[in-house]
Amino acid sequence: MIDAEKIRNEFPMLVAGDSETKPLAFLDSTATTQKPACVIDAMDDFYREHYSSVKRGVYRLSARTTEAFEATRKNVAKFINAKTEDEIVFTTESINLVAWSYGRKFFEADDEILISGLEHHANIVSWQLVAEMKGAKIKVIPVLDSGDLDLSKLPELLTARTKMVAVTHVSNAVGTVNPIAEIIRVVRATAPQAKILIDGAQSSCHIKIDVQALDCDFFVFSGHKMYGPTGVGVLYGKYDVLDSMPPWHGGGEMIKNVTFEKTTYADVPARFEAGTPAIAEVIGLGKAIEWLNEKGVENIRKHEEEITNYALEQLATIPQVKVLGSPKERGALISITLDGIAVSDSAMILDEENIAVRSGHHCAQPVMDRFGVDATLRLSFGAYTLKRDIDRFVAGIKRVVRLLA
Repeated sequence: MIDAEKIRNEFPMLVAGDSETKPLAFLDSTATTQKPACVIDAMDDFYREHYSSVKRGVYRLSARTTEAFEATRKNVAKFINAKTEDEIVFTTESINLVAWSYGRKFFEADDEILISGLEHHANIVSWQLVAEMKGAKIKVIPVLDSGDLDLSKLPELLTARTKMVAVTHVSNAVGTVNPIAEIIRVVRATAPQAKILIDGAQSSCHIKIDVQALDCDFFVFSGHKMYGPTGVGVLYGKYDVLDSMPPWHGGGEMIKNVTFEKTTYADVPARFEAGTPAIAEVIGLGKAIEWLNEKGVENIRKHEEEITNYALEQLATIPQVKVLGSPKERGALISITLDGIAVSDSAMILDEENIAVRSGHHCAQPVMDRFGVDATLRLSFGAYTLKRDIDRFVAGIKRVVRLLA
């Protein structure tokens, strides 16, 4: 188990927030995590000590920066147990990249894309765009009242026309941890021609990932949700699958040779990294992964489970609170509604107490529709979340009820 109180002191924003009259209770880690000082320092050091571009200079500054940049690629590969760092692409547009590169090349009219009813808009809209262009169809795994997927329907949803199965690992709206290993096994047995993409934006810093053991074709996640900076994310793809895909952006470094008559493209992963990359952000991501390895993802997960269970117990004492779903396995987040009280009003009152939570549909409107609500109040946790943060949230909700019920 980690020492969350000690870890909290590594986060400048939280230390500063604790010094206020009403200390900061940051309960929006599903949207984005706070950053430890080591990540901030690594990016600051880059800008102060060896700022330069990557891969384009033989001078020492550029070589040092390139070494740090590519070290992160190796660290990411090891973090998720990819076979090689060449299977790691740095991008903030991972699902779009797969949809527009793989989908544009391989999808045909009447092909099928299977997603789940728990998806973030990023894993819906990207497929809708390419499906409309190619004449493909989108099918959806239904959601049970518990918030779990109805996997009894999965075999019948898979057909000889299924070309892509794209499923979230952890729902950002309900908190459901999907049994992706089981889903992948069923897909491989029933529709072996289908490629499989797992959206790991909500799992990469909460659950230990092994892409080889999972046998997914693609796994995607964001740096800013795993204690790293904004502006950088990761697409993992099996090398042979990535190698079969054309580039989707043009620019510097993604080419082998350019003439006015013809361009030949670089090998993977450079083929998908056009232009000057987010160098500082990649270096920051590398430091965030080092930080996660030091603390231990499994240790963080145990702490978050304790916090989540404590929060559920405390929320159960407030009659007006309704928790969205009761999945078999829940990630580090809880969505609630309050009888007769708008969640946006609740969030504003909580903010007066310096309690940061998210209200809205969480870019998951189909999930809201499934449960018959317009929006929820979502509290979510990280390695730095303390029970006193939960106590302050519960006290804040009781104040909301007194004021608005």
